[in-house]
Amino acid sequence: MASQPSNAAVAAPAATTAPTVVKIVIAGGFAVGKTTFIGSISDIDPLNTEAAMTEHSVGVDDAGGVTDRKTTTTVAMDFGRIALPGSLWLYLFGTPGQDRFLFMWDDLVRGAIGAVVLVDTERLDQCFPAVDYFEGRGIPFVVCVNCFDGVARHTLEDVREALGISADVPVMYTDAREKAATKQALISVVQLAMRRIRNR
Repeated sequence: MASQPSNAAVAAPAATTAPTVVKIVIAGGFAVGKTTFIGSISDIDPLNTEAAMTEHSVGVDDAGGVTDRKTTTTVAMDFGRIALPGSLWLYLFGTPGQDRFLFMWDDLVRGAIGAVVLVDTERLDQCFPAVDYFEGRGIPFVVCVNCFDGVARHTLEDVREALGISADVPVMYTDAREKAATKQALISVVQLAMRRIRNR
């Protein structure tokens, strides 16, 4: 009869720690770069809910100078994830840009510590709904001017004044295609959220 191993010889199962999850929302107008922003920094292949643009969007969905080149649009959300040291996961949720999808925002934003509002200065009016949404709900947000083609066409103070946002809202340039730029935007959101928590 084989002897049973002593308790000391039995290896304890490795303890697993559930990651701490932090949620940030990426918002802004139609075709401002939200899907690109998430794709540039996500550790995983982002989840996209892209649908083909149809003739019904003609004259409704205006993407400025890229209208003729845009063939798809987000109809529910984008999702990406960044795994950080210390078992911390950053979830990125991108909102659909058109006003007709605003009814979905409450579900997408629930539990978020803050948001990035992407801005195309050639279509500044399209980011007002996002700014109004986060201001109205007291959710910390930063405004990021997406420099298409690497060109900043307006100063940050001009953008702040045009949007009518307060001095405590960070405004910065970004490039949704570049990981370093999107990383800096996310760091700014986390820092802003932490300051809000400390000041409560």
